Amino acid sequence: MAGEIQVEIREAPATGRVAFVTIAHEAKLNTLNPALMLEFAAAMARLSADEALHAAVLTGAGPKSFVGGADITVMAGLGDGEAARAFITLVHGCCRAVRDCPVPVIGRINGWTLGAGLELAAACDLRIAADHAQFGMPEVRVGIPSVVEAALLPGLIGWGRTRRLLLLGETIGAAEALDWGFLERVVPADGLDQAVAEWLGHLGAAGRQALRLQKRLIRQWEDLPIGEAVAAGIPAFSAAWDTNEPRRMLGGFANRHRG
Repeated sequence: MAGEIQVEIREAPATGRVAFVTIAHEAKLNTLNPALMLEFAAAMARLSADEALHAAVLTGAGPKSFVGGADITVMAGLGDGEAARAFITLVHGCCRAVRDCPVPVIGRINGWTLGAGLELAAACDLRIAADHAQFGMPEVRVGIPSVVEAALLPGLIGWGRTRRLLLLGETIGAAEALDWGFLERVVPADGLDQAVAEWLGHLGAAGRQALRLQKRLIRQWEDLPIGEAVAAGIPAFSAAWDTNEPRRMLGGFANRHRG
C-alpha cells in the first residue's frame, strides 16, 4: 500500500534543514512489505539529492514499534529462492538508502526493533531509544538466517554479542543495547523528541559540508584497511576547502576567542 512513508521537512536556524521520515505502518508494528520498502527507498533517494539537507531523523509511527521486522505474512508466501532473493534485496535496498544518504541519519527508536528493523537501525549513523524499546534478531527461530545489514553488527557490538543475538534469537532491552554499544543514548519515552532535538542542535552547529565529508569518510573507514583509511582523510580534509565553510567557521571561532 502506498503512502506509508511520511516525510516532513523542517527548517530552523539552530538545526538547518532536517527531514523527519516516518514509517507509518502502525497497525502491523511498522513491518516492512515490498510496496513500503520501494516507497521508502525512493523517498530516501529524493532526500539524498537535496543539497540543502543538513540531517535526517528516521522513526516508526506510534509508541510501540520502530520497525517490527519484515512482514512475516509476505515472507511465509515466498515460493522459492528467487522470490526470497528479490524480497531480501528490497530489505538491503532500504538499509543501503539510509547508509548512502549523504547527511547524518538519526534513528529515533520508539519501541520494538526486530530483524530487518534492527538492520535498518544499524544503518543509521546515530541511535537514540526510548527506555521501553526492545531489540532482537529472531530470524533463526523462523527458519532463516539474519543477513544483509546484520553484517554491520560486529562493528557495533562485537562478534560475541553478534553471535548471541543471531544464534540464540534473544531479545534485549534498551539498557542492555546501550551497554553493548548498539545505542548511543536511552531516554524515557516522553523525552525522546527533546533528546533528538538536542542532537539536531549539535549537528546544526556543524558545517553542512563538513558533516557530509565526515559521513562519507566514516563509510570509507568501514571498508578500507587501516593504512588506506588513514590516507583517505587527506583528500577529505582538502575537499573541505572547496567551499568557504572552513574559512568562515574557523574565522568566526577565532574571532569569538579573541574577544
